[in-house]
Amino acid sequence: MSVVRGARQGASTATVEADQAETRLDRFLRRHHPGLTQGAIEKLCRTGQVRVDGKRVEASKRLAAGQTVRIPPLPDPAIPKPRQTVKVDDYEVKELTARILYRDADVLVIDKQAGLATQGGKGIAKHLDGMLDALRFEADERPRLVHRLDRDTSGVLVLARNAFAAGRLAASFRGRDMEKTYWAIVVGLPVPLEGQIDLPLARIGGSQGARTKSVERDAEGAARAITEYRTIDHAGRKFSWLELQPLTGRTHQLRAHCAALGTPILGDAPYGEDRAYAEGFARRLHLHARRLVLPHPRGGTLTVEADLPAHMKAGFAALGFHAEAAKPAKKRGKS
Repeated sequence: MSVVRGARQGASTATVEADQAETRLDRFLRRHHPGLTQGAIEKLCRTGQVRVDGKRVEASKRLAAGQTVRIPPLPDPAIPKPRQTVKVDDYEVKELTARILYRDADVLVIDKQAGLATQGGKGIAKHLDGMLDALRFEADERPRLVHRLDRDTSGVLVLARNAFAAGRLAASFRGRDMEKTYWAIVVGLPVPLEGQIDLPLARIGGSQGARTKSVERDAEGAARAITEYRTIDHAGRKFSWLELQPLTGRTHQLRAHCAALGTPILGDAPYGEDRAYAEGFARRLHLHARRLVLPHPRGGTLTVEADLPAHMKAGFAALGFHAEAAKPAKKRGKS
């Protein structure tokens, strides 16, 4: 990569070499600026600070040899904070182990319980990331998070057991090279009963208590968000069981999209407001990561499902919804 420093506010211009052709823009930038996060890259693209041949582009754009990439001045990578670990007693280790849905030398998949934060933060004393030493087993390396679920969302969560697997899995999540299926109980009946929600979202608030709202496509901070949905069953017009498949991965995407559809997720006070709770149902978020189909780091395809958590099973029973038990994890194809 040849880099020319420009006069405009210290921006630099990088030329895409022949051996870098077909590389995604976000991966091109991270290769030369390892401190950049995916969120930072997408913001730089949305605001036009990063351009390809002078044009605004999305982070997923595939580059061609000879193109020029404008890169704004970037801060030095922050020194990472020491990892926050959480003391885990024997009972909690047993609980975590019982939640394993799939395990091999590279991948560990668990059924994350509702209410357990994926990562730490202000006011979060216990979180999965701090407990991962308990899932090391015989491996030399500590398991690593490669994606997240909201604190109150239950279901399938994938961990990498080594650096090789972490790189491959993280790339798959960034590239959307997988099929994610969620189940939700929502308040009301969507019209139409199935379809696609293509509604841009923007984050509001800080990292603690951040929310997402629907915005116009040209609004500041707008990010394209697409969700496919299907009504599996419904109890009159009061409640519905939706299957949700996010085609993008925005913060609180499913929660914001369900609310925008006019059918907020049961138990979702920030997005459902006065419609969030109903008598006779647990005051918890009724959203569950049911199934994940993803490329295995060593080849082939891995499919994993998780059964509903107790509060959603109770909700299904009350509404007369009948869900099949989760199928055992299955890996197909070459290893």
